[in-house]
Amino acid sequence: MNTMPKIDAQFAQGLAAERCRVLFADQLNLARGKYVPMADAARGHTRMCVGTFAVTYDKALVAAPGGGMLDGLPDMEVTFDPQALRPSWDPGTKIALGSLRFKGEPFALCGRSALQRAIDAWRAHGLEPMVGIEMEAYVFQRGADGGWVPYDTPGAFVYGTGPFSDPAGLIDEIWRTAEACGIPVESMNAEFDAPQFELTLRYADAMKAADDAFLFRQMAREVLYKRGYLLSFLPKPFAQKSGSGLHFNLSFTKDDGGNVFANDVATGTLSPEMKGCIAGLIRHHEALAAIMAPITNSYARLQPASLSGYWANWGIDHRSVTVRVSAETGPAARIEHRMADCAASPYFAMAAMLQAALLGLENGYDLPEPETNDGLETINTDRHTPHCLSDALDALEADTALAYAVGADLVANFVAIKRDEVRIVGDLSEAEQLAYYLHYV
Repeated sequence: MNTMPKIDAQFAQGLAAERCRVLFADQLNLARGKYVPMADAARGHTRMCVGTFAVTYDKALVAAPGGGMLDGLPDMEVTFDPQALRPSWDPGTKIALGSLRFKGEPFALCGRSALQRAIDAWRAHGLEPMVGIEMEAYVFQRGADGGWVPYDTPGAFVYGTGPFSDPAGLIDEIWRTAEACGIPVESMNAEFDAPQFELTLRYADAMKAADDAFLFRQMAREVLYKRGYLLSFLPKPFAQKSGSGLHFNLSFTKDDGGNVFANDVATGTLSPEMKGCIAGLIRHHEALAAIMAPITNSYARLQPASLSGYWANWGIDHRSVTVRVSAETGPAARIEHRMADCAASPYFAMAAMLQAALLGLENGYDLPEPETNDGLETINTDRHTPHCLSDALDALEADTALAYAVGADLVANFVAIKRDEVRIVGDLSEAEQLAYYLHYV
């Protein structure tokens, strides 16, 4: 039975596409790519400069390891399956999601390849990682002076739906476009502060979940930008309002298709897999921050009493912890990791999460006691995310076990780029920092 959503006339043009948009996520989570004729896309590869891994948001060149700045900026190859092109929100266009190769080998700086390695490592244990992704974002519109101001939603409230929360119907348009592009939506609603929205995608295997999240974010931003709005996934665009996060809901299916976490909460006895995952995520908490909260503005969100993944703690059905065990059982059983924000590459962040969890399982890390306090004023730990990006990068470099598992070359390149970003942004005011990131995140 055909379960694909209906495609309207605009998207029907994509079925007889004239061009292919080849995309990949770099270490800044920018959608790098190019348009090529469909005849060229049939080859399944195209070439781009490796120097995309040697630049900051403002295009400052950095001699980052692997970025090729001091080696003549050679080419890398973007490879993809020409039989697996995806529908696009661009008329007459198909999308190819690429992985990177360099000199005939998988490119060490490719986030998608890093995620594949993490998936394969879990498969070696007979488990398939499954991930559901929740994203949060604010909407801006043009003000009287032409600058960006918050989208006017005077009747909005948390879990709000309909015209009082979204008078221009922006969320409806994102939903329709996602369905037409084959990106499965779980839910959408207004979040705690206006004009903030929660955008949740359906569970999928880890690679599909990352692909869907990467494309959804780009699609939603482009669709609204064409209408004169800016969808911003900045972690903390307003000092007095809630931050915006990226939550990963993680479970694993066994060879028989069952959820390995299915009975953990129901029996009150956590399985070795759940214990290991939680222990690994807690053990590598500080280092994970650099990858999952990768811009200076991220640390305005990661604060005590913010429900944001600040504390190195876990609990059952407790939203004030970083690693939340859902109270659901059976197929829906899962753990939710609440630290990340959408400045992070979903590929890189998910690779780091899976590798940290696997280190916990394979090394038998001790599992701390669960958080049973309120998690706001009373907390059972003194460990937390670093207070700035520079300190988080220090923690990532010091955590050699996690860096090696994720990919030492990938981490070294990322750290070098981010060190330069910290240098550039460090002299800017808070408003100037937000302006630096606003059009990219």
